[in-house]
Amino acid sequence: MKNSLKISNVTGVVLMALLVLASCAKDESPVFSEEATFDVAELTASDEAELISEEISNIGEDVYATEEIKATSKADYASNYLPDCVTVTTVVTSTSRETTIDFGEGCELPNGNLLSGIIFMSYAKDMDMATKTIALSLENFTFNGVAVEGSSSLVRMRSNENGNPQSDAVANYSGEWPDGSTASFTGNRTREWIEGFGSGFWGDNVFLISGQGTFTGKMGNVFSKETVAPLRRELSCRFIVSGVLQFSKNDATASLDFGDGSCDAKGLLTYPNGDEEEIFLRRFNR
Repeated sequence: MKNSLKISNVTGVVLMALLVLASCAKDESPVFSEEATFDVAELTASDEAELISEEISNIGEDVYATEEIKATSKADYASNYLPDCVTVTTVVTSTSRETTIDFGEGCELPNGNLLSGIIFMSYAKDMDMATKTIALSLENFTFNGVAVEGSSSLVRMRSNENGNPQSDAVANYSGEWPDGSTASFTGNRTREWIEGFGSGFWGDNVFLISGQGTFTGKMGNVFSKETVAPLRRELSCRFIVSGVLQFSKNDATASLDFGDGSCDAKGLLTYPNGDEEEIFLRRFNR
């Protein structure tokens, strides 16, 4: 009888301890790391998606600028950004110009990006218009192995208040990576052509980019992006060389500083709690 009582008491103590532990576990809120809210791999994938959208706009604007300069200056002009493996065909209708930019089965740009498929471009016939809307769409288009679908619309101003060409773009694209994962990216962006316009040499072209957008990552996570300091893109460099981009996700905000103007893959990521980490951006470094 004494042994039975002792066993019962021990059992009761153990059960009570388990109940207390279960109660504590139930009451405690899970602890999430602020760093985990912003996965570096997702941020670099977002940067690659940003490059896709930016490059499509850049190609469209380069082809349009070539036609604009030839029409308005009455001089023979050709940009050297697109290599000979790209076929550009323009059909002029009574009201519009319909341009096909065909990269064939694969064509490498001067910056090393490999493109295939077609970009269609459409805009009003009158080349003397100071502001014009340019529609861009894709067909069987790939960017460094990523199958891209979608479209964008550019409102292009020949000369802004600084005397520079400027385009305001609304873009909506989705991509499927070679491993089968997908991502989508939408946004509104202003792109000011601050250096190199009309020089005929792509390597001196410089742009300042600002705006906001949304990125849905390969894992289904969604975050918004907004420039808090204009991003400087120099076509001679694969990476954004300066500027600050802010990310927001789950009521948390982080920022990515692209540097001091040096052409490198480094960026300084600042987490919501103020911690900083230097990260490396791939930008399709094949």
